[in-house]
Amino acid sequence: MDLLLASASPARRATLRAAGIEPVVAVSAVDEPAVLAAAGPVAPAEAVLVLARAKARDVAAGYPDSLVLGCDSMLELDGQVLGKPADAADAVERWRAMRGRAAVLHTGHWLIRGETQLGATSSTTVRFADVTDAEVTAYVATGEPLHVAGAFTIDGLGGAFVTGVEGDHHGVIGLSLPLLRELLGRVGLSITDLWNRVS
Repeated sequence: MDLLLASASPARRATLRAAGIEPVVAVSAVDEPAVLAAAGPVAPAEAVLVLARAKARDVAAGYPDSLVLGCDSMLELDGQVLGKPADAADAVERWRAMRGRAAVLHTGHWLIRGETQLGATSSTTVRFADVTDAEVTAYVATGEPLHVAGAFTIDGLGGAFVTGVEGDHHGVIGLSLPLLRELLGRVGLSITDLWNRVS
């Protein structure tokens, strides 16, 4: 069985591929700020689920017979939600605020199989190194943190600046494999049903 991933994230696709699942990618056209505005005030863990649901439903509308997964991630620091940085200056400011501290990375997952829809959020605590201004400047200059929630990756250059993770590290990458397994079970599938490539 094929999994239709409603996300353009290379990290999510790579996570699935490493787990033996070759997803079909179909990017949603969801206006994320509009979806969040319509949802009203919601906690960060709920906000990512709202967006994951919107993305999955948008894609599923064009593929009604497919198994569709939508995901969205945000970093919560001091009660504030941090998605992708607006620009390099924003990324630098975020890193200055995050360094030497811990934050929670929330990743919402929404799965659709026919008439059945369900979702859940993976929340993982991430501890950041007390990086120097020079390291922050060099990292932001690579462009990597400009395209990801929280302005960091754990599976790329930013991995050197993460000192610890409490929870599912896959969730930090943007797709929790244990949570996906659980959701699949609730729609009558095993994750082994999706294995379609040799890892």
